[in-house]
Amino acid sequence: MIVSQSKSTVQRPWLDPAATPQILVEGVSKIYGAATAVDDITLQIYKGEMFALVGASGCGKTTLLRILAGFAAPSSGRICIDGVDMGSVPPHERPVNMMFQSYALFPHMTVADNVGYGLRRLPLAREVKQQRIREALEMVQLGALAARRPHQLSGGQRQRVALARALIRRPKVLLLDEPLSALDKKLREQTQFELMDLQYELGITFIVVTHDQDEAMALATRIAVMDRGRVVQVGTPAEIYEFPRSRFVADFVGTTNLFEGTVSACDGGLISVRCAETDGELLVDDAGSFEPGQRVWISLRPEKVRLAKEPANGARVNQLGGTVWELGYLGNRSIYQIKTRSGKLVTVFSQNERRTSEALIDWNDEVFISWSADAAVLLQT
Repeated sequence: MIVSQSKSTVQRPWLDPAATPQILVEGVSKIYGAATAVDDITLQIYKGEMFALVGASGCGKTTLLRILAGFAAPSSGRICIDGVDMGSVPPHERPVNMMFQSYALFPHMTVADNVGYGLRRLPLAREVKQQRIREALEMVQLGALAARRPHQLSGGQRQRVALARALIRRPKVLLLDEPLSALDKKLREQTQFELMDLQYELGITFIVVTHDQDEAMALATRIAVMDRGRVVQVGTPAEIYEFPRSRFVADFVGTTNLFEGTVSACDGGLISVRCAETDGELLVDDAGSFEPGQRVWISLRPEKVRLAKEPANGARVNQLGGTVWELGYLGNRSIYQIKTRSGKLVTVFSQNERRTSEALIDWNDEVFISWSADAAVLLQT
């Protein structure tokens, strides 16, 4: 999983109490009959952010994007952009533009005409429009393809045409609904960095909707994780991944191992958890407020687990014995499912550092898995 180190994260305006958000989403809900698509969402998004909305299908992320664009009216709450309430502002007058998942290119128009379509209603001289089109095409490196039609382009090129068309009106905010979903894996990864660089150069606020957690982690300055119409956590990619606040976030973003247990002791930030799944005590470093007898869950990322044929030594280390139950080779790493002696399956990611066609640890091998007390996160819900 790639964690974004976007250039725009350096300033982190959301940490400044005096900073004014460019976009304020305040108590926004959207109700369709008996169904609540968006439930009392409040967000503050700052100028120049690459802000991502992630969640499972039906969680309300696209509905929220449509409300921002003005294509749907909120049932309650308000949205302000640069201090202006957007409640009575129609979509075509809002300082936003939207890039749709399907790209929605006109097949009978050339690339240049597709890009320039958004300028048709603007009171600009023809020469000015042509100049703006040329600049937009050069911005996405498609100047040489201006005369082609969409069917003559690759998927990545069509994605760039749609992006240039969305940016040509020079909006303050660009909304992107699953912008890279139509691309293959390698092109999607390449385009992620191009999109980040372009956004940084333009200084425009991007709000991206995606169900792909890897994409959100690579692109975003901050991520809002949504579940059943509500925002359950907002943070940087590292905060969301390393410090989830709930089992849902821990399980949704990336891969994790969850152990259910009961707090048995608290000693200066070192929490002992009695875990029936492992037939023993697990140690977690956590400065949170926990009490003996409290029901908790331990979230442990697979890459933080050590896998070996010999037991580990050291203080404040958790260790379980088991057998290799499943094994998947992915080239740069291998994924192991270890069946512990108590029957609990634990996922382990092991980096393949040596060039060899033989697995150092193979099917049915007896192994030990271990992790330090500070490698896991303790969750109350």
